[in-house]
Amino acid sequence: MSRRRSLWTGWTLALLAIVLFANLGLWQSRRAVEKQAMLDAANAVLEQRSPRALAIASDPARAHGYDWAQGMGEFVDTPALLLDNQRHDGRAGVRAYRLFADDDGGLLLVDLGWLPLPGDRRMPAVPRADGRIAVRGLLAPPPSPGLAIGPAMARTATVDGEAWLLTRVELATIAESLALQAPPAARVLRLDPALPLGHARDLELLPNTLPPDKHRGYAVQWFALALAVLATALVLTFRRFK
Repeated sequence: MSRRRSLWTGWTLALLAIVLFANLGLWQSRRAVEKQAMLDAANAVLEQRSPRALAIASDPARAHGYDWAQGMGEFVDTPALLLDNQRHDGRAGVRAYRLFADDDGGLLLVDLGWLPLPGDRRMPAVPRADGRIAVRGLLAPPPSPGLAIGPAMARTATVDGEAWLLTRVELATIAESLALQAPPAARVLRLDPALPLGHARDLELLPNTLPPDKHRGYAVQWFALALAVLATALVLTFRRFK
């Protein structure tokens, strides 16, 4: 291979690597900005905690926003929904949800909190509170589904009966599986931890995903790799011409 052809091949590979690393860095930077904006919006709501009606959970204009809401209603007599692969204080477990019908006729998912899993992965019981009950908390979009691999939900046995085990929260699939007339509201009610209801919980928005600082750190690493490839290509090129 001639020196000129070798040089062109080397620079082509170097530029491809630089473009790849730079784009990965830009993607991580965008994710950091998006997540920081999400945290800022939620924190502003949590600082004020100005209550709104539960019906706002179904407002399409607020589908990606955050609101503090409260209202009365009752939990629907359907099996609990258990979101798998959820961590809390470094332990593996599931996040429990139940359907809640508010007094205005709306239907939404209520996040009841986190439950640990034993070694045999036998699903825990999630008792349903009977009668009308007051709830309040943070309305937020459902957890990010990540890579949609395999079915979104399947029946599973619990210590006291049956539930649905979820790999991701897909509202349309939940409606179909539970034979609902329409999907639940676009947002989930994250229960106020002060309420004497549910299980271990907080209002942390990123318990199972990377925070903005981690994305920024990864962005710096990808940009550094791009610069390293560029510097290496320049050094090798100048050495060839000496």
